[in-house]
Amino acid sequence: MTTENPAIPRRRFPLGLTLSVVVAFAILVGLGTWQLQRLQWKEQLLARINALQAAPAQPVLPVLARIAEGGDADFTRVNLDCPGLSKAPYVELYALRDGQAGVRLMSACRLDGAAYGSILVDRGFVSDSLSARPPVDATDQTVLKLVGVLRQPEAGNRFSPSNTAQRWYTRDLASMAAALKAPRPAPLVLMAETASNPDWKALIPAPIPADIANRHLEYALTWYGLAAALLGVYAAMLFRRRVS
Repeated sequence: MTTENPAIPRRRFPLGLTLSVVVAFAILVGLGTWQLQRLQWKEQLLARINALQAAPAQPVLPVLARIAEGGDADFTRVNLDCPGLSKAPYVELYALRDGQAGVRLMSACRLDGAAYGSILVDRGFVSDSLSARPPVDATDQTVLKLVGVLRQPEAGNRFSPSNTAQRWYTRDLASMAAALKAPRPAPLVLMAETASNPDWKALIPAPIPADIANRHLEYALTWYGLAAALLGVYAAMLFRRRVS
């Protein structure tokens, strides 16, 4: 018969550590699952963008009529005539393009016979390295035939700087429309594909990012790998406690 040596204390089960491992494991698995969900969303987005790039532009008025009835028109290519857009007043929206800081010029395009009285047009990107801007002449009503992509405006967050008259940081369509004196703005932004100022090359139309990263599968595998490693370390720790 063998008896335990009373001089050697019996190790208790590490309940606190186990609970910490369970919580950390659940968080890591949750992050991995969230990245897989993001992967599915990103693949659908990329497929939609690829289809958009080959899709013919539709007249904007019927598309806006569908929006007014509750339809979805995000990433829809449209064409329209914009009187005076080349020399229209604008507000400047802070933006990054290819790692370079700058602004996107936002102007209003008047709509006749549409469900909305106007639509805000993102005319393109201007680098902060340039102080010049295209001319403004509100009396000029030369009609510009424009092709662009309708996009839902990005919502800001609590970290977004406050908009000012000199520079905007979020596409607050109602406030932008008020600043530009644009009546009844449509709830989407028109991202111009064609140049609103062909003679001013510094204004670069940029409706869709040239390269949208899709590394969500890599991120998911990283989180799942960390969860597996955590379990391995925990199991090894329990084994050492058992044999020591």
